[in-house]
Amino acid sequence: MISTREHGRSGLVRLAATATAGAALLAACSTTTGGDDDGGSAARDVTVAGTYPIESLDPHGAQGASTGTQLAAQEIFTRLVKPDPDGTLEGDLAASWKPNKDVTAWTFTLRTGVTFSDGSALDADDVVASFRRLTALNGPNAGNFPGATMTSTSPTEVVLSSPAPDASVPGKLGTFYVVPAEVGTDDTAFFNHPVGAGPFTVEEFTPSESLVLVPNKKYRGGPPAPRRVTVRNIPELAARMTALRTGEVDVVWGIPDDQLAALKGQKSLTVRTVPSSAEFTMWFNSSVAALEDAAVRRAIWQAIDFGTIIGELYPETGEAADAPVTSVVLGHVPQPPVRHDPAAAKAALSAAGFDFSKKLRLQFANAEFRPFIQAVVSDLREIGVLVEPLEKEQAAFTEDLIALDWDINFQQLATPSYDAASNLGRLYTCAAKRNGYCNKQLDTLLAAAGATADKNRRTDLYGRASRIIWRDAVGMFPMSVSIAYAWNSELKGFAPDASGLPDFATVRTGA
Repeated sequence: MISTREHGRSGLVRLAATATAGAALLAACSTTTGGDDDGGSAARDVTVAGTYPIESLDPHGAQGASTGTQLAAQEIFTRLVKPDPDGTLEGDLAASWKPNKDVTAWTFTLRTGVTFSDGSALDADDVVASFRRLTALNGPNAGNFPGATMTSTSPTEVVLSSPAPDASVPGKLGTFYVVPAEVGTDDTAFFNHPVGAGPFTVEEFTPSESLVLVPNKKYRGGPPAPRRVTVRNIPELAARMTALRTGEVDVVWGIPDDQLAALKGQKSLTVRTVPSSAEFTMWFNSSVAALEDAAVRRAIWQAIDFGTIIGELYPETGEAADAPVTSVVLGHVPQPPVRHDPAAAKAALSAAGFDFSKKLRLQFANAEFRPFIQAVVSDLREIGVLVEPLEKEQAAFTEDLIALDWDINFQQLATPSYDAASNLGRLYTCAAKRNGYCNKQLDTLLAAAGATADKNRRTDLYGRASRIIWRDAVGMFPMSVSIAYAWNSELKGFAPDASGLPDFATVRTGA
């Protein structure tokens, strides 16, 4: 039996950072005379600016995996399990959970006495109905549970069964939220003013513009201290930073490196950079002739001075990666560093018969990554390797990614479950066909890691799998990503979160 807290790796968790456009302008922080918090101070409004606008409050639908929807969902609804700010799993609705012998079924025992914000009881029927709604809508989060089913064995127990062993189920359930059983698949009106069992309820919601939350008086942990939490979208970075400095906004995260020095100099702000599960990942398409030789792929990696690039572009939020997943992910095992040596790289390419006259297509999305891509292209040009950078709209990027219509693919790849199964186990198998690489020995290791709940055994197996991925240069893994937070120093209890989804229920608004 796994207790309410499933202890994972020690140390800080790396915050998955995707610093892109869209986050929040918020109403000015006006002190009010609401109820006292446990510090004896008058509650007031809190305003926050995240990294993306909130377009939908439906955690099961097409926007369910978006950062904005996930940020809102964790405040309005509850999950069976959830990650702490450091990535450690803890029970939310579930008091405990355990797998069967072959890890094809997980049993979750629910807490008793939990109610929705309207006072109605929350039980196993609501959990099962929510899971069925998730799979019926077939949104992005449903992809975490292919072929899985959920049943109730009592009002306080549910069983999630998978067609194949899956030791990563608890971590993946961090994106599964429970709504009342009567909410149908096409019930869009419900999410205008949803009923949930989370710490807040919705006072007002304008998609892509603003979300106003107020404390849920029925919350099992007691109502949160803030009188109101408001999130609005401020698309321009300069405007977000100005709002933070002037006090219009209490919390901002996903802050670029070049903004941090000025913020650190402002005494009214607390600034902290925390590591995440996100990693710059540059797959090679091993199915194209130019890159089918592992020696060629390793040589290209060796030609790029990633240390200098990271130091110049990401001095605060970047660190050289040492494995295909970051150190906060279950299954991380450090690998030997790839030493920058352009002369050795060029010699190795020549020895392998590499065609220096052919351009390699390097695809990426999002303008924020242009300087990084340009630096990579420049380093490769120094040894005669020609690279054509192709910046694409997200939809085209995704379509071409799946179609393997690229030679090198750059993406900032996070592991929101904090479990290598949803990264290595999902993306590097022969069946996945995500990067043109196929290795039956790797498949065997990944399958074995997914079929045991023993974390030490799983870490060993994922470490051996990482050694193959690293040795064969299935991709280049330049940088582990951190995310920078800044917040009003008057706020107490604020915890920067590893996945870029901070919880405002813990915030106290007085001294």
